[in-house]
Amino acid sequence: MASINIVLGAIFIASFYLSGSLAFPPGHDEGAHPIGNGPISGLSTDYYKFTCPQADEIVVPILKKAIAKEPRIAASLLRLLFHDCFVQGCDASVLLDDAEEVVSEKKAIPNKNSIRGFEVIDEIKAALEEACPNTVSCADTIALAARGSTVLSGGPYWELPLGRRDSKTANMKLANKNLPPPNATLHRLIKFFQRQGLDKVDLVALSGSHTIGKARCVSFKQRLYNQHRDNRPDNTLEKSFYHTLASACPHTGGDDNIRSLDFVSPSQFDNSYYKLILEGKGLLNSDEVLWTGKDPEIAGLVKSYAENEQLFFEHYVNSIIKMGNINPLMGYNGEIRKNCHRVNQDI
Repeated sequence: MASINIVLGAIFIASFYLSGSLAFPPGHDEGAHPIGNGPISGLSTDYYKFTCPQADEIVVPILKKAIAKEPRIAASLLRLLFHDCFVQGCDASVLLDDAEEVVSEKKAIPNKNSIRGFEVIDEIKAALEEACPNTVSCADTIALAARGSTVLSGGPYWELPLGRRDSKTANMKLANKNLPPPNATLHRLIKFFQRQGLDKVDLVALSGSHTIGKARCVSFKQRLYNQHRDNRPDNTLEKSFYHTLASACPHTGGDDNIRSLDFVSPSQFDNSYYKLILEGKGLLNSDEVLWTGKDPEIAGLVKSYAENEQLFFEHYVNSIIKMGNINPLMGYNGEIRKNCHRVNQDI
């Protein structure tokens, strides 16, 4: 684990390299909010320069402590960003609890008993509120936690555009509609990402987030026992890998048992995820179909990332910045929640 000084050094210094070297790919879908080479739809990397310049210094030590206690939490915090941005934009709607006028997204099928890390977000938010009251949004807190978790896990740094505000609503129906299931086909995955203005490069690069973290057996058990509703396993699974998974995830029961998405380096953000896919050892169907789904462009990207970690990192940075720009609330829209679990008037 890197020291706080090393990580903060990455966060405050690495920007000189990355900001000059990365080009941002455009989005395609109508209604999307693609990024360009300048300020991103009003978001700015200097947004808190005068109002909360110490934000990173507050966030990183809390993350470092949480990850040291449970390395898996880094992936959980990164996943929160995805599950927030794919549902009505990056607005912290995923954090809202049930209330009189709110039906929480936490009850949605892709989220129920699955998304986690809320207590770390709460600790970060409380520290930010103490230092800079009513300043840093919950949406930006999620984004800061995701970036910090990636860096602390050995992944790339990126200059993070900030200035998002928090929604006053959640949308469980949209969460059920927009969040890709782990058994999705490649065609469906492409459609899920296109719906957000994200292209095939974004799909393959952002799937690389599965280089860290774990998944429950229920997420991939279909591949082991009934992939095509024929009571047979997925024939793209490498045989020894299949037997390892079957021993951990029996046909009956064990749904909440967990396995690493990348068993080679489960806590290290690197390109081994793609190497495993090439060997038939992708855990989820949505992982392995990137290689077996018969799309030459996508398969080519998997191979390129497996061979060139730096290329993966560069594309990942482009794509996660782009994803973080999906429908952000800005200006007088939304609010800065004091408590991320409920809108301000409920406090």
